[in-house]
Amino acid sequence: MTAILGLNLNHPDASAALILDGKVVAAAAEERFGQRIKHDPSFPQHAIQAVLASGGISAKDLDFISVARDPSRNRAAQVSYVLRNPISGGMAAMEHMRRARVDLGIGDMVAEATGHAPDAVKARIVNVEHHLSHIASSYYCSPFEGLTAGFSYDGSGDFTSMMAARCEGTQIEVVDRVHLPSSLGFFYTACCQFIGFDGFGEEYKVMGLAPYGTDAYVGEMRELVQTRPDGWFKLTDGYFGMHRGGEGGAMDENHRIDMLRLFTDKWTGRFGAPRQRGEAMTQRDKDIARSCQIRFEEVALHCFKRLHDLVPTSQVAYAGGCALNGVMNARLLRETPFQQTYMQPASSDDGLCVGAGLWTWHNVAGGRERFHMTHAYWGPSHADDAMRRAAESAQCPMRELSSGNVPKAVAALLHAGLVVGWYQGRSEWGPRALGNRSILADPTRTNMKDVINAKIKRRESFRPFAPSVLQPAVSTYFEQDVFSPFMMHVVKLRPEWREKLPAITHVDGTGRLQSIARDTNPLYYELIESFGQLSGIPIVLNTSFNENEPIVDTPEQAMSCFLRTGLDAICLGRYLVVKGEHAALLPDA
Repeated sequence: MTAILGLNLNHPDASAALILDGKVVAAAAEERFGQRIKHDPSFPQHAIQAVLASGGISAKDLDFISVARDPSRNRAAQVSYVLRNPISGGMAAMEHMRRARVDLGIGDMVAEATGHAPDAVKARIVNVEHHLSHIASSYYCSPFEGLTAGFSYDGSGDFTSMMAARCEGTQIEVVDRVHLPSSLGFFYTACCQFIGFDGFGEEYKVMGLAPYGTDAYVGEMRELVQTRPDGWFKLTDGYFGMHRGGEGGAMDENHRIDMLRLFTDKWTGRFGAPRQRGEAMTQRDKDIARSCQIRFEEVALHCFKRLHDLVPTSQVAYAGGCALNGVMNARLLRETPFQQTYMQPASSDDGLCVGAGLWTWHNVAGGRERFHMTHAYWGPSHADDAMRRAAESAQCPMRELSSGNVPKAVAALLHAGLVVGWYQGRSEWGPRALGNRSILADPTRTNMKDVINAKIKRRESFRPFAPSVLQPAVSTYFEQDVFSPFMMHVVKLRPEWREKLPAITHVDGTGRLQSIARDTNPLYYELIESFGQLSGIPIVLNTSFNENEPIVDTPEQAMSCFLRTGLDAICLGRYLVVKGEHAALLPDA
């Protein structure tokens, strides 16, 4: 047996994955454990412990530890940048060297995290370049065998912001890169920061806000990010302030990742003063969000069309933080030659650990057998006894159901208008709740979006909720019949259904679709099917099981969220608990 531990560390979204004989058996992000800080950059000791426990092996059994970073790559581009920018470039180089020094002690750190002596872990350390890890995470998990285009784009990693590759069989051949300081991810984050979303990983708020704005600033955005027919993209000098040094993953006093400001003072002359967090949202801010999203899509389309010129095929596997832009993902299928796409569920930096591990399996360990990731449930599970104890601890009305009655019982509560916490099986891998750690509700109720935002999620009112729909019914309700098991595509609902599904229909008539196949999550499929039998519509509102925190991991965390928020009910495995005022709705066992 070949055992590989993949790691993303010393970087936001720290994570670990275990690959045994080329198959992913477990993957988890550190944010779900320990301090439970979103995008936690800490050494992923709890994630390492969790994936090793899931695989039933010890750290001493590891053959390889794969790290999704290679400080030796792109040296010429780094040197050139330092020579052009001696102060900021020098600070960035110092940070780069600090991270490289940390890599030297990874084996000992894994040993310490798992309770072993420093020299007990004999695994060989393998460094895999950041964007190569992204592409590997998607391509090696895809069903594609023939010629496939590989692509990665995000803020930065190993001094690169974008990578294009030619993939076939077990081989990934890099065909081009975009080096810093040009970065489409940094462009989007700069816009995000300018309109007051200055926390790490808040770019999805810009995508949600964009439909409320106009394209008033799209001309300016086209000046900030330029494209060329014979190239990729370039950021205009003077407007972006990245790579000024600073410790990667540093936390502020509120346990948030300390973000460097990516827009310069030149923005003020073009757009006015930046919005401060907490200030009222103005039409200007909405217009900037819309114009930013438009330009992002234009540049991304340019890149994917150029990618197809370099790798002429109908198949593309891609990843990186920018790959979480569901509006662009749906547009790619409509407007590029790529007709078959694949993204694994953790396309941002938490997924790097899977890519590094699978790249090592194929390119260092010599593995030939490919792995196809068809579902997202690679996190920890918890025993029936643990769920029963958590349910009993609430001291609320409760029923222990037979396994076969769980979907129908919960569907009945949803149809009655209750908001239900749904906690089942292994947790999802990636940032989305995909039917095992979800909050569910009836999407046909006009007030449901406001109820959930006010009573449970306590978040901005403009942010939409996602529909989970049975795969065979997608074309009935949505204009684009796309299979999106990992909630990666934002598509338009058919006009005749928008008013009938107000809780999951965004202001522009779209929804962030999750299509459910029976064989990948039978229990969730049966729940939605049962709800469809009651309501006539096989769709439920699905949002993550949390309240301004990482998605719940343990039954105790799920029960705590239920008790402190306006959730009406919770189903932990077979145990159904409701608040006292809903006791009459509990079914017979």
